Amino acid sequence: MNAPIGIFDSGYGGLTILEKIRKRLPEYDYVYLGDNARTPYGNRSFEIVYEFTLQAVKWLFKQNCPLIIIACNTASAKALRTIQQKDLPQLDPQRRVLGVIRPTVENIGQITHTRHIGILGTSGTVSSGSYPIEIKKLYPDFIVESEACPMWVPLVENNEYDKPGADYFVQQHINNILAKDPLIDTIVPACTHYPLLKKKIYAFLPKSIKLVSQGKLVAKSLENYLHRHPEMETRCSKNAACRFYTTESELKFATMASLFFKEKKVVAERINIEDAK
Repeated sequence: MNAPIGIFDSGYGGLTILEKIRKRLPEYDYVYLGDNARTPYGNRSFEIVYEFTLQAVKWLFKQNCPLIIIACNTASAKALRTIQQKDLPQLDPQRRVLGVIRPTVENIGQITHTRHIGILGTSGTVSSGSYPIEIKKLYPDFIVESEACPMWVPLVENNEYDKPGADYFVQQHINNILAKDPLIDTIVPACTHYPLLKKKIYAFLPKSIKLVSQGKLVAKSLENYLHRHPEMETRCSKNAACRFYTTESELKFATMASLFFKEKKVVAERINIEDAK
């Protein structure tokens, strides 16, 4: 039976990934799930992020999704590998769960000239070391520095991302990471909220430094994956439809979604993923 592709995020940021995916692959059906009642995941322990992410995966499997994209850097960093190796073979070895870190890392080599990379992320993503680990696997000679930006997600979710008050927090972390390594020429904004801060980041970033567009890279990677795996591609339904689900208030989701997702109206249904066993 053909079914939609599942997109999961701890909150609203994954909508920036979904937007790029739908732009590149508009013919497919999608189900977006935001665990907005328990966001943010950035400062939570590995165990809790894994537990919450697994619940979301199980819920999306109940919607018959053959393929799930974890559109959350923290969940990709703290839970994806365990789910792929431990849980997926038992749940359904014919389905796939993919993340956002690997597709981003695979493209970095084509962008940088100095081979010095900067990672801006949540405390959880940075403390996991996932980006440096994945980068070193593909590019052993690359130098990677990371900077946790704990105030950036609250700035976005409180609609302060384009206000003057955000300048201090953005400039502070840009300066910090460039002080760690002045040779950095490529920066990965490793959180799906950060595209909303793009204008602020560019304002304090030297023009010689490239800012990676994670959503575009994930969309490109998904397109390549489906091309390389026709057995999965044929299982994905194609009616150009998209459904939205949240663990929080539907009204709140609709209001916040307008910040992240360039559609006039997003209608979501509230669900409880803790029931997914």
